[in-house]
Amino acid sequence: MVEYALSQGVGYGVVVGVGLAFSLGMIATTWILRRYQREIITAEEFATAGRSVKTGLIASAVVSSWTWAATLLQSTSQVYKNGIGGAFYYAAGATCQIVLFAFLAVTTKSKAPGAHTYLELIKARYGTAAHFVYIFFGISTNILVTAMLLTGGSAVITDITGMNSVAACFLLPVGVVIYTLFGGLKATFLTDYAHTIALVIIILTFAFTAFASSDTLGSPGKVWELVTARALVTPIEGNAEGSYLTMKTRSGGIFFVINIVGNFGTVFLDNGYWNKAIASSPAAALPGYVLGGLAWMAIPWLTATTMGLAAVALEDHPSFPTYPNRLTSDQVSSGLVLPNAAVALMGKGGAGASLVIVFFAVTSAMSAELIAVSSIFTYDIYKGYINPNAKGKTLILTSHASVIAFGLAMSGFATGLHYAGVSMGYLYELMGVIISSAVLPCALTVLSVKQNKQAAIWSPILGCVCAIASWLGSTKSLTGAVTYENTFVDDPMLIGNVVALLSPLIFVPVLTYAFGPQNFDWEVFKTIRRVDETEEILEAEGVQSIDEETGALKPVLSVAQSYAHDIAEQRRLIQEEEEAASLKIAAKRAGYICIFLTLAMIVVWPMPMYGSGYVFSKKFFTGWIVVAIIWMFYTLFMVVIYPVYEGRHGIFTSLRGIYWDCTGQTHKLRAWQNDHPEELHVVQSQISAELHQGQAINQLLEVEEKN
Repeated sequence: MVEYALSQGVGYGVVVGVGLAFSLGMIATTWILRRYQREIITAEEFATAGRSVKTGLIASAVVSSWTWAATLLQSTSQVYKNGIGGAFYYAAGATCQIVLFAFLAVTTKSKAPGAHTYLELIKARYGTAAHFVYIFFGISTNILVTAMLLTGGSAVITDITGMNSVAACFLLPVGVVIYTLFGGLKATFLTDYAHTIALVIIILTFAFTAFASSDTLGSPGKVWELVTARALVTPIEGNAEGSYLTMKTRSGGIFFVINIVGNFGTVFLDNGYWNKAIASSPAAALPGYVLGGLAWMAIPWLTATTMGLAAVALEDHPSFPTYPNRLTSDQVSSGLVLPNAAVALMGKGGAGASLVIVFFAVTSAMSAELIAVSSIFTYDIYKGYINPNAKGKTLILTSHASVIAFGLAMSGFATGLHYAGVSMGYLYELMGVIISSAVLPCALTVLSVKQNKQAAIWSPILGCVCAIASWLGSTKSLTGAVTYENTFVDDPMLIGNVVALLSPLIFVPVLTYAFGPQNFDWEVFKTIRRVDETEEILEAEGVQSIDEETGALKPVLSVAQSYAHDIAEQRRLIQEEEEAASLKIAAKRAGYICIFLTLAMIVVWPMPMYGSGYVFSKKFFTGWIVVAIIWMFYTLFMVVIYPVYEGRHGIFTSLRGIYWDCTGQTHKLRAWQNDHPEELHVVQSQISAELHQGQAINQLLEVEEKN
């Protein structure tokens, strides 16, 4: 009988109990924002969070939604397989895309201020055929990412608690679906923030335990000694001197390239990242993504370095769950290095901590995927082709339905993958082969005026076909047979991923100049407008009249409010012009910043260490660990402390309103809201300002009539 570190009850308690607790917390938060800051969850609010999210919360959301189960599990497995270089190659190889996307985010905010998804830009520029091609790649990205989350998360939960994997696949999305339904994109920002706090604290706990307080490890020097000794028993083929403490690792270097390629697809084609870019305030788009990307880098780097080396150092110790055996290749591929290392390092406490961080990684990233898919279905499919004149209420119902449907469908798909024996690690390396051919033409949609319709349509299709053919062909050529195990070999995966990303470099220019450059007018993107939500906001504000035909109450604008609506529209246009000018300046800065940071992370830092074959000395290893821990404290500041500082006024406003309600001073709340409408969210987003301007004009008209 298999013994588990924790009971099944703990597994169900975390998956169901913590998930529902977050759901209740989101419901309460939504009510608080509605009551004290007049925040109304309209279709626009659901998909874009008012387009006014600040830098700290954008950075926190980037960190949380980019921290998948694979971020913690696959990176740790890489260290166990390939040594300390695996942690850096995972971290740097998946940070550069976030940093580069900052440039794309700023450019998109400037050229298409009213967009909801990047697919709307594809349709506006190239038409229906291209739109359907990129809908396929966009939804494929969301499916692959969500499948990785559920397969990796369920495998770890089962390994720690013995909970049924199928039950985990179906129960993990439940809480996420509920709080996403109530809060929309804003829910993902707020829950991402809460999840990130737990992640950072637990990762620092792992690090300080391994490198400071553990009886078996307890210092970087002790870890260095044990890992160095282990390399004499089980050296890594292809590593310098067979060591775990070197950046020169053949398999790790191949993974570095696969990681870079695959994650271009999962950032540039995942509508979740475009959602965050669209939701950011103009001033927050660039710093939010750059600072968030740099903050994220510490998470896989420190987690994998700590837990991967702890597994190597402790696997011949009786505390290691598989002692006296090593972990099998299937266990490593399924991401089970981290939970086994946590149990060996901290016992049941480590098991509980790893269970919690994996649960948070799965749920926070999945909430972003749910919003991404619901935005595509609502704005690109339903409003685009089924009901072009759909109003806000219909759109938000469609968003809710798509969230539920996608959550249920992915539970079923992940269950199928579980029974088929497809691991998280396999999906992680496969995703670049499937989707990365669409990265370049997608980016050029907002960066190049010349790319034409034929290049946009055919280059991703041809690239995908070539990538799959080269992946399977090289598998057959190099291994002799196309099997699940053989297609997971390093070299075929590398070939397929590289062909997917780079083949459009040939197809795009050839097709563009063969059929003639498009010479696109960027002003076309500004025809993509926000949804008219006057009816929803007026109804929420209680502004109604009686319909003469039906006798029913209906929302209505008074003459003064209609006049205010026009004023607000003029002000909005002026504001958009000012934002466009500031974003144009930011785009230039973003280009230089992104190129510098990307070259630093993937060339200047790792390549000399790889080329030299340097094996870490004890002193150098100690310094490496200290730098990683310091970097994690930067992450702590950036995604935990700074968002609170930025949102201090809104937090104070809500807490003061709660105090007034609890002490029977509700009249003060109403008086403050009437006297300070400009500070309420309902005034700051969409068309809400005209309500309060209209009320003010009505008051002036009443005074004039009396006089």
